[in-house]
Amino acid sequence: MDTKVLSSGVRYSNLPESYIRPESERPRLSEVSECENVPIIDLGCEDRSFLVQQIAEACKCYGFFQVINHGVRLEAVDKILEVVHEFFRLPVEEKLKLYSDDPSKTMRLSTSFNVNKEKVHNWRDYLRLHCYPLQKYVPEWPSNPSSFKEIVSNYCKEVRELGLRLEELISESLGLEKEYIKKVLGEQGQHMAVNYYPPCPEPELTYGLPGHTDPNALTILLQDLQVTGLQVLKDGKWLAVKPHPNAFVINIGDQFQALSNGRYKSVWHRAIVNADKARMSVASFLCPSDDAIISAPKSLAGDDASATVYRDFTYAEYYKKFWSRNLDQEHCLELFKN
Repeated sequence: MDTKVLSSGVRYSNLPESYIRPESERPRLSEVSECENVPIIDLGCEDRSFLVQQIAEACKCYGFFQVINHGVRLEAVDKILEVVHEFFRLPVEEKLKLYSDDPSKTMRLSTSFNVNKEKVHNWRDYLRLHCYPLQKYVPEWPSNPSSFKEIVSNYCKEVRELGLRLEELISESLGLEKEYIKKVLGEQGQHMAVNYYPPCPEPELTYGLPGHTDPNALTILLQDLQVTGLQVLKDGKWLAVKPHPNAFVINIGDQFQALSNGRYKSVWHRAIVNADKARMSVASFLCPSDDAIISAPKSLAGDDASATVYRDFTYAEYYKKFWSRNLDQEHCLELFKN
């Protein structure tokens, strides 16, 4: 391959060797069925105890759910989709000015997951942005398209509000004070990954992203309504999640699995690719502050220390471990078990 990114305008007729998964690790697309009962939670519902109960069930049984009437304006959603499409249509020379394969950079265009470490690459490019506090990070964001900074800033603010509201509901669903989890997580960071999955000549041989869990607390995913690609693992089977109009997919991340003492599951999910069409998704991540100590509260662990599934750790320690491995290795949380 002659360029560092896939979004170069070149249409491949065969999958390059470095993207082909060993046979045992392929997606087996013919065996995937649709996830019939995706929990869809209406945040416009005024019965808070009913909302909390729905969230508890979704987090326990699925590890993810979709939300509607979520308070993020439709205009903000439409505009971000428009501007990120515009970004990925820029000439490749323009995009490569932002390219880096250093995961510690707070703004970069990159490809795959950890291109320096992995043996087999993933069929995606992504723009990674740090988004909080905005005044610190916006200056380093792309200036082309010219409206990018303003549109993405507005979207980030609204998504953060949604995330903090969901954390209160999740906190209550665990029988905790509504502010409890926000206090534990501290001044939360916010990141974004704008994922671009170009048309792929042989989708059954590779992934956009292989099965993984998210290392953060909460993920708010804006799916492409035109092209499906998100799949989740439920009861040992991969299921396709159909995008719901005007909804976000909410993923429980590793930090909530640890904080809930294993009661809530950080959902295993993956992205598959399409032979004919490009797919775009915008993932927003709320992350504990680096020095936040992730520790299950006594009410969930009891007085018996041995009932605590995971040892205490800081988020910085966890995140470092997560990025030092391959995405599809064993669950990073396993390394923190008591």
